[in-house]
Parts: sequence; C-alpha cells; structure tokens
Amino acid sequence: MAPTVLMVAEKPMLADSIANLLSNGQARKRKGWNGVCSVSEYDGQFNGRNAKFKVTSTCGHVMSLDFPSKFNNWERVDPAELYSAPAVKIEANAKMKMNEFLASEAKTADILVLWLDCDKEGENICFEVIDAVKSAMFKNRPDFMSDVYRAHFSAITEKDLKAAMKNLGRPDQNMALSVDARQELDLRIGCSFTRFQTKFFQGKYGDLDSTVISYGPCQTPTLGFCVTRHDQIVQFKPESYWVLKTTFSCDSQTFSPEWQRGRIFDAEIAKLFVDRIKKSHSGVVVDVSKKEARKERPCALNTVELMRVASSSLGLSPSTTMHVAESLYTQGYISYPRTETTAYPANFDLNSTLKILSGDRKWGSVVSQVLAEGIKRPKSGVDKGDHPPITPMRANTGGLSGDMARIYEYVSQHFVATLMKPCIYEVTTVKMTCGEEQFTIQGKNVVDPGFTAVMPWLGVEEECSVPKSLQQVGAKIELQDAQIQARETTPPGYLTEAELITLMEKHGIGTDASIPVHINTITQRNYVTVESGRRLVPTRLGQCLVRGYWKVDPELVLPTMRAELEEQLNLVASGKADYHDVKNHALKMFEMKFQFFVNNIPAVDTLFEASFTTLSDTGKPFSRCGKCRRYMKLVQTKPQRLFCPTCQETYSVPNAKDGVLKVIGDHKCPLDDFDIILWQGPGGKLARSYTLCPFCFNNPPFEKMPQGSGCDNCVHPSCQYSISSNGVCACLQDCGGVMLLDTQSHPKWRMTCNKCPSVVGLFEGAMKVRVDKKNSCEECGAQYVKAEFKPGKTGGVEYESGTYEGCIFCDAMKKYPDAINMNHAYLSEESRQKNTQSSRRGGRGRGGGRGGRGRGGRGRGRGRGR
Repeated sequence: MAPTVLMVAEKPMLADSIANLLSNGQARKRKGWNGVCSVSEYDGQFNGRNAKFKVTSTCGHVMSLDFPSKFNNWERVDPAELYSAPAVKIEANAKMKMNEFLASEAKTADILVLWLDCDKEGENICFEVIDAVKSAMFKNRPDFMSDVYRAHFSAITEKDLKAAMKNLGRPDQNMALSVDARQELDLRIGCSFTRFQTKFFQGKYGDLDSTVISYGPCQTPTLGFCVTRHDQIVQFKPESYWVLKTTFSCDSQTFSPEWQRGRIFDAEIAKLFVDRIKKSHSGVVVDVSKKEARKERPCALNTVELMRVASSSLGLSPSTTMHVAESLYTQGYISYPRTETTAYPANFDLNSTLKILSGDRKWGSVVSQVLAEGIKRPKSGVDKGDHPPITPMRANTGGLSGDMARIYEYVSQHFVATLMKPCIYEVTTVKMTCGEEQFTIQGKNVVDPGFTAVMPWLGVEEECSVPKSLQQVGAKIELQDAQIQARETTPPGYLTEAELITLMEKHGIGTDASIPVHINTITQRNYVTVESGRRLVPTRLGQCLVRGYWKVDPELVLPTMRAELEEQLNLVASGKADYHDVKNHALKMFEMKFQFFVNNIPAVDTLFEASFTTLSDTGKPFSRCGKCRRYMKLVQTKPQRLFCPTCQETYSVPNAKDGVLKVIGDHKCPLDDFDIILWQGPGGKLARSYTLCPFCFNNPPFEKMPQGSGCDNCVHPSCQYSISSNGVCACLQDCGGVMLLDTQSHPKWRMTCNKCPSVVGLFEGAMKVRVDKKNSCEECGAQYVKAEFKPGKTGGVEYESGTYEGCIFCDAMKKYPDAINMNHAYLSEESRQKNTQSSRRGGRGRGGGRGGRGRGGRGRGRGRGR
C-alpha cells in the first residue's frame, strides 16, 4: 500500500505554491475544516516508491509561551514571582484550532515532511508541528523521528523545491531549543519589569500617554540609542569658526578653490591670513595630478541592508519592509528575505537568475549588456551559513504595484549591480599657492558608470571640471576676491531608522527577523515618534525611562548584556552550550537586577516627578466612588482610567480609539455602591456597548466572571443590567455567549451578545422594552420580551395594541416581521443555516432553554463594606 506523506508549510499561500510546483499543477485543493488552512493532495514518488501527498500549513507559530491564568492577574501577583512561576505552552491562536486540525490531517499519514521557514523560528515551529501530530500519526512508536524529515530551501521555485525534496534532512532540536530559551527569557524578564513599572508609574501619573510601560532586553537598548543621540543634541554647544573663501581667475575663467587650512577657530588669525593673501594679488599652480579612482559595487543583499535602504530611500518602516518582502517571497518573486549572508554561494546560478530580468522594461537593456559582456562574480561579502542573499526569482510582468513593486525593483537593481563592473572615474587635482597659502581644486569625470547605471543614486557626482589653462604647473592665477565667513558647528541630527538599524546590527541587538519588531515596539509604546526623514525623536516618557535605567542600573539599557546573551543562545543553537545552563544563568542574573531595580525605583521616580503630572492633578470629575462617595476623576490619556483622589485608588475602564464613557443617571451597583457607567465602543450602530461597575470591572465578584467584564456578564439577581435581568437567549452565532436586551439602546432597541458582535434589532421606536424574567417560550426557550408603543404606527409597523408580550423569534417574527431585524444576527452563512435547520426540527436552536442562557447560580455575593 502506498504511504501517505503529510507536508506542512508555515503559511497557507506557501503550502499552495509547494503543492502546485511539486505536483506539476496536478494537486487537488480542498478547504481545511478549521476554515483557515487549505489541504492539497496529489500522487507522486517518495524515496523511489509511489506515495500519496497531503500539503497543508500552519499560520506561523502553533504554540506560544505564557504563564498559567492565575499568574496573569496584575493586581494579585507580585512581578517577582514570575521568575519562578511555571511557564506553559498554549495555542498561539485558539480560534484556529491548529493543533486539532494538524492532528486530524495526520491520522492517515505515515511520513511527515516539514517545510517551515529555514531559520531558528522555523525550526522551533517544526517541533511544535511534531508535538501536534505525533499522538495521531505515530501512536506507540518511540522511533517515530525516523519518519520525520526537514526540507531546506531558500526560494519558492520549482527548481529549489524539487532540489529540497531530493535532499531532505532532519529537524534540528538545538536550534529549536535556542528559541525556547529566548522565548522564556523574554517572557519572564519582559513581564516582570513591565508589570512592575506600569503599575508603579500609571498609579501615580496621569499624562504618561502609554497603555503599557514595557521593558524588553532588546527594545530597551534600542530606545537607549535614540535617547543617547537626543542627549548629544541637547548638550551640544555650538562653536564659532571661520573659513576663507576666495575667487581666482586664469585666462578669464574664474574658480573658487578650497583653502587647505579648512577651519580657523580664532577670528583674528583668520583675518591675518586674509590680509596676507590680499597683499599677494596673485598665485601660481605648483602641482597637477590625474589618477583613476573606482567605486566598488555593493555586496549581495541581506535583510539589514534591505531595511536600511527601504527606510532611507523609499520611506518605508522596517516592519512594513519585511511584511512586503515576506509577501513577495510567498508569491515567488524573491528569495527568502531573512538572511545575514552577503556573499553568493560558489554554486549559485547567477546567470539563470540574471536572465529572469532580461525582459524588464526598465533595466532589460542593461541586463542584456551584462549577459553579453559576461558576469563579474563578486569577491566581497560574508557567508553566515544561513540563507543565500536576497535575489529576484521571477519577473514582474505587471502584477505588482505600490510598495511591493518598489521593494521588488530595488531587490532586482541591487542584484544586477552586484554582477556589474565597478564605477570608474578620473580625478584631476590642481594645487596652487598664493601668499604662502595653499589651495586645491578638484574635478571628477566618470569614465565608466559600471553598476551605477542601475543604481544611479550611488553614482559619482561629476564636479566642475578644472579649466584646461589651470592644468599646467607654473600657470599664473589672479586673486579676484578674498573674505572670511563666520560659521558655527552644528549638532548631529536625530537618529534615522537606517542609522538605528546599523547600530543594532553592530552591537548585536536583535536578529534580522526581530530588528523591525523592536523598532516598531518603541514607536507603538510612545517612547519615540517618527519625524520627517524617518528620524526617531524620543518622547518625555522614553527619555525618563532610559535615564532612570542609567541612574539605577546602566546595564539594563546598554547593548552589551543582550549581545552577550545572543552569543550564548547561538551556542545553544549550534549544540556547543547546554540549553538549561544558559537559560538558568540568564534568569538568575536578571532576577537580581529586577530586585535591585524595585528597591531603587524612587531614584527613577524623581525623574518622572519632574516631567509628568500626578493623577490628583489630572482628569475631570466623572462618577462617584462606592467607598467614599466622592467623585472619581476620568483620566483620558492612554490608558483611560478612573482615579479616586480620596481613596488614592485607580480603576481600569474599557479602552478603544473613539470609544465613549458616560454616566447613566443615578444608578448604582447593588454590590459595592459604585456609579454604573456606560461604555459605547466605536463602530456606529453595530458597535458594542454595555454598562459596567468600575469596581466589578477590576475585581470580578463571581468565580466565573472574567476580569474586565461589564454588567452583561454579571449574574447578580438584583442588578437591573445583569444577565439575570436582561438575558433573552443563547447567542444565535453559537459563540457560547448570551443575547441581552440593550437597555440603553432606546429608541432603536436591540439585543447584543456579551461575547461576539451579533446584534438583533427589535421594536424600533417603542416607548419601553424589557425582558419578562418569569415567562419563556416553550418552543425555543427564549425569555419573553415586553414592549409598549404609542398609538398608531411605530417604526413603520402597525401593532394590534399598545403593548406586546411574547417570544420575538417564534411569535413576533411571524406577526410583525418588519419589527425584528436579523440582518446582523449571524456572522456567517453557516451559523444562519444551522439555526434555521434547528428551528425547523422543532429543537431549542435559538434559546437553548433557560439553562442555555447561562444565567447560572448567584455566585459569591459581596457586601458594600468591601
């Protein structure tokens, strides 16, 4: 019987390309049951025998590392505990059900071939896939790894993929372990510092304008580079200097040579030189030289250089650049875009790759000329042993536009340039004297543009040619004008993204894959802003943090610690260091640094006091505190929160751009006496809105009520906004939520789900709508709804009387179909059909009975005294 080979790629589009190219276009594609991945099947050969192939994918990492849920409560867990708390693997995206999906596809498979990206992260995902499928695929087989293979490839072309298939290797556990170590270190270190300083500073200051005040072993040194440059600019003291500017003539041609002394930092001495020259009136040429110079072509393109050029020349952020490059790679336009190598392998087929571009409308003629003259194989560059440099893999025949077209064009230009001649130019230098002072004039003329024909921005700028009459030793020159000009030294500019990338690479901060992530993080955290020219300017928050680290423990912000750790992780990846030893040593070191930082936080706080406003002086009175009955202040800067100046306590509230908080009358929570407030999210009439108690939102009163819940998750029987009062039925989308009457939606009454965006409109224009808690529908289990109307038509509907009571699904929809709007009740056609079929069978598809509403028990009550 022919074996079945399961092949797993890292992305759905990549899996499609692999299946299509390896099957010669004969693969049969079907949609995976998880709705995210597809599965392609075809017949072929594996190790010389007939086999059936199934090709599918993950969507990046299958698993992620996190703490158990009880350690994710910021209020109850001391951040110091995170260094010893258990770390567990959880599904990276539970909604995708990736583990279950992979296991189901693996049940009938005999052999596993892993086509994950060929880097450390890809190797780590290999073992995540193995863990997902081994129980279904290799049950009771301790030697199952003999049937697990690893494909190594750098481009999505038929040639590369078929070559990889012929030379399958094995997954490298050491590389995977190095990623495990880095993930755990970043989790424990980042979370401990981030939680501590976020709680400390957001609990004191109201205008930090950042949701999370994060620390990271890579992001913080990255920010440190930006603040260091800012301080150099601020501390810079301009210094006056003077330069001598002269104009001479020779055979009626005027020219302005450079004075050999350059700058003079004493005005009186500069004046003496001017007087000396003016007394001479004339000078003479003392030397004429001509020499050939060359500008070397670039090394082959790697990731860091691509990000640098895209930022400085194309105006694209590193994260955008890599997103675009990844898309070009998965579509087969360029080779793998994450590489540190800048030298082509000895067996790299440069000729075939160059021919891809021979039909290019812009550079085709140059490419044809290079092919005709013969490729000049580059000698420079470094082979890092990872992937070949980034090169084009197929021609752009018009299918690319925007940023994708621009990145593709640069990759193509760079590749062609590396195979061309250097730029050759001639430099003519004339030296002359006047009044014992020496002057020089220089001219450049391009002899052969070489590679600059395709990279014109790197071309040699031809300077003014030296007059022929001047190119003779002994030629006389006449002084026309001489004067001194006063100038000042200028500070350096703020770091550009390109300069920051260079510094990160130089100091070993991050990898080619993570550099754009760290730069994006310090921008998202409001530590820096990106100004014109993509220059990074530190904010007050960014400056205070870095200076605080410098004050307490400079190693927290210096690049040396992370660079040393990266070296240790590389040793783990190469099998030269033990995974546990490296991880435990680093954790112990950072745990001690964390304790020292906590003990010395007052030193950092003095910097924040000088830059930010305390919570007491921020915000405006909003709603009453249930403990002191005084008004709490609404602090509207990120993160939005309520602060009680009397109790000195802070309460988180929902945060979203364009979301609105309102106080609704004098309604109070029956549990703690806090004013009930209304949250209206962004998104128009379909936006989610719900009431909440600030205290319950932060301190859930019932065991199964998650933190950050509104009244629509409360089961207290006397709360007029709870599930007990307003729950109608189980969510029609079958998400596990409950549909509740939105009591604040008058006059456009609606029911909303407390878990998903499902919405049902009902009785528009009615004066009053409420849920009848005592009566429910015998057919579907939904609670009855009562409505009161004005005489005549209401919302375009003619009602039989001024009131209505009944099931909106089994009764109102039949009597008054225009009164119930189900347009947004279902988020997919599948769920719509499922509920329709269920109702036809006479089951409890909509309501699911009273138990289906999830009203549950009353939980643990809480007195007002808390």
